[in-house]
Amino acid sequence: MARSSLDEDQATELAEIFRVLGDPNRLRIAVICLGEPLCVTDIAECVGLSAALVSHHLRLLKAARFVQAKRRGKQVFYGTLDDRVRCVIWDMVGHVGGDTSALEKQDNERQTRRRKK
Repeated sequence: MARSSLDEDQATELAEIFRVLGDPNRLRIAVICLGEPLCVTDIAECVGLSAALVSHHLRLLKAARFVQAKRRGKQVFYGTLDDRVRCVIWDMVGHVGGDTSALEKQDNERQTRRRKK
């Protein structure tokens, strides 16, 4: 039976991503970023934290390659880096018995917009 394994560098990188997501506020911010890209002030409003604290968490999420930042004019918008990230979060929300319907709705809307482009 073939088993997949991680080399030391891959294991270290993956462990760092999980460590970054281990903070409850950072995880909430990551979930917010699964939808449409948002600016720091909008994310802060959604999670009930200061913009400065949200910016700090976003820097860590960006360093872990969980979110990406895109500048539009004077504002920077943050969203997830790729669909694999979204799947991991969905699976874990479902694992703890959470409602994934809002996440699924966001994904369906995103896919519809992509098809229209």
